[in-house]
Amino acid sequence: MVIILIIIAALALIIQAFIGLTYFISCILEKEKGATVLAGLQFSGMLGLVSIFFFLVWVDFFETRVGLTLLICGLVFGALASFLLIRRSGANPKAMEGTRGLIIGEVKRPDERETVFARNMLLQPGSEMYEMFYKEHPEIEECDAKRREKGGVFGPMGAIDKPHEGPNVATAMASLFFSLGLAAPDKIKPFSLTGSRIDLNPEEATERIKGYAQSLGADLVGITEVNPLWFYSHRGMTLEDWGKEIELEHKYAIVFAVEMSREMIGAGPHTPSMVESMHKYADVATISAQVASFIANLGYSATANQVHYYEAILVPMAVDAGLGELGRIGYLLTKELGPRVRLGAVTTDLPLILDKPVDIGVQDFCKICKKCAVGCPASSIALGDHTEVNGSLRWKLNEVTCFDYWGRVGTACSDCMRVCPWSHARTVPHKVILGLVTRNKIARRLFSAMDDIFYGKKPKPKAPPGWARFNPGKTD
Repeated sequence: MVIILIIIAALALIIQAFIGLTYFISCILEKEKGATVLAGLQFSGMLGLVSIFFFLVWVDFFETRVGLTLLICGLVFGALASFLLIRRSGANPKAMEGTRGLIIGEVKRPDERETVFARNMLLQPGSEMYEMFYKEHPEIEECDAKRREKGGVFGPMGAIDKPHEGPNVATAMASLFFSLGLAAPDKIKPFSLTGSRIDLNPEEATERIKGYAQSLGADLVGITEVNPLWFYSHRGMTLEDWGKEIELEHKYAIVFAVEMSREMIGAGPHTPSMVESMHKYADVATISAQVASFIANLGYSATANQVHYYEAILVPMAVDAGLGELGRIGYLLTKELGPRVRLGAVTTDLPLILDKPVDIGVQDFCKICKKCAVGCPASSIALGDHTEVNGSLRWKLNEVTCFDYWGRVGTACSDCMRVCPWSHARTVPHKVILGLVTRNKIARRLFSAMDDIFYGKKPKPKAPPGWARFNPGKTD
């Protein structure tokens, strides 16, 4: 009996030490200096514990009454701790309802003309549109005017890295203008090149659509039924149809996500994060245009939603399509990639099989963590709990201070995305941790605290890949 208990305890300690070793190696590969030191100390402690255990076995300590009692107590404690950490906590029924689970009042369709981007990129002082808009919204005219004087949403691009911003700004602009070319009407709402309809049942159509999107580079793909609440009421980002009412044409939405490089985002708010953001917007434009064209060639109607042409707000659509949950930062948090994703969508009348919303513990985790809010350089992310925003419960982002900060640094910042614990590389230990966090409330509290210890409450920006450097040796 004692031998069996010793074998069980030895296996448990060896497994624990092995996990510690994999985490230590992971920290080295991720180039996390502080975490590497702490992980090394942790692994050393685990090895010490294993050595002490085998020494006690060698001297027959566990054959004594005291030793056997300690062995049994240790195994019971370990089993209980493992059970509490591994067991699935109660599901969040509201998460399983998707965005409907967060609606508590009347939700009004937003007007794209009122977004910070539209106001600062399209409205020119003295124009008819300018006069019309600010006659209805006089309370924000002065604030917007000051932002325009400083250069608009992005201000002087790459300002934070002057005088070394040039190459990265040039790279970002290349991707930006490539995606602009894919915003042409025949790419957004493509016409059929075949002139006939191909009949597919919803199952086959879904398989082909998802497979094609993934072959083009989409990392995650989900399908949801169109909810009118998440569509803009009026266009606001293009001169030719500014103020035009958006009519709902389609029943289904194909929502997809592409991964953003952890190394590039890790340099935020510096220019590499802007390069990566524009790069992925270009990828999204490419994928959405081709998927929409594919559907058109099947004989159905489709509309691509990408950076230069959005009819819908993509995060709530992605939640309903089962790609993830809404996080404190206002971004989608996915199990596979955290918030390091760019979203695209194609709406269509092609009959498809719907996906269901998911519960991966984001709402509970974000209540505990708050790292994005603590580290936000513009203090734009709410530290408190959910509040009602346009009839829906969520954390309210202060978009004015957020975009003003963008203007000062001349990049898309991405600081909140960078520091989020869900943004870590998906190495084996992080996958294990994530698996526990998505199912267990105790794990969320434990690993949120451990993330602060190992990576810091306000992690510093990391050096980007050499080709995207902005000032060798400096990241802050």
